Amino acid sequence: MAIVNKNLKFLRVQQGMTQKQLAEKLGLKQAAIGAYEEERATPPLASLLDIMKIFNVNLDDLVKQDLSRISEKERKSMSSGKREVLAITVDSNNKENVELVSHKASAGYLSGYQDPEFVKDLPKISMPILPKNKTYRAFEIQGDSMLPIQPGSIIFGEYLENIGSIKNGKLYILVTKQDGIVFKRVFNFIQSEGKLLLVSDNRQYEPYAIDMNDVLELWVAKAFFSTQFPDLQNTNASVDHLAHTVLSLQSEVQRLKKKT
Repeated sequence: MAIVNKNLKFLRVQQGMTQKQLAEKLGLKQAAIGAYEEERATPPLASLLDIMKIFNVNLDDLVKQDLSRISEKERKSMSSGKREVLAITVDSNNKENVELVSHKASAGYLSGYQDPEFVKDLPKISMPILPKNKTYRAFEIQGDSMLPIQPGSIIFGEYLENIGSIKNGKLYILVTKQDGIVFKRVFNFIQSEGKLLLVSDNRQYEPYAIDMNDVLELWVAKAFFSTQFPDLQNTNASVDHLAHTVLSLQSEVQRLKKKT
């Protein structure tokens, strides 16, 4: 476990924090921090969990990776790759519910998504055709950026714990700090830059990048329900549209690389 001790000292020094300051944050004596850093003792799990929060690192990275050999940008990407613990509810048969986040509830969801009490009060809906033993949530989408899927449609998403599992071009619901709940095609080939590229199916909307750290929750789209049939005249799933999208993505990647 010596890597943990080394990482603790590295993170503390990098943040310009003294042993005394770190000890106070952890509710420990300074001597304990000294013992950890000198490899005379190993932090208990409770302290490791607090260290994770203080320095914004994952437990796996803290105990397995030599963080001194990883750039700060890469560490942010790693830490953003794994989501927080998901709040869920179950029915009387101990089966996970599918909660509906309506457009009206979307603003409150940004602050209450980790609160079991908030999640418990969301409406519950059934989608029997979804595969079992997965965690799902339903989101009401707004706007026309994903035509032919109509505004007001309900998108059923399967919870994705790791951003690194994103498959380029697939549909995802992202709960983000800055833009709220968005439904887009996601590309992670600029993940090394700590960013994701979001693309609309409606070509009137340009692709744009967001920081991975901005993502609070990630759901891969599995099904949708709508009271309106798709308008074929607005369907953009054509070869020309796909070619246009690829060119736009290439341009966006080049622009982002020039900025870094």
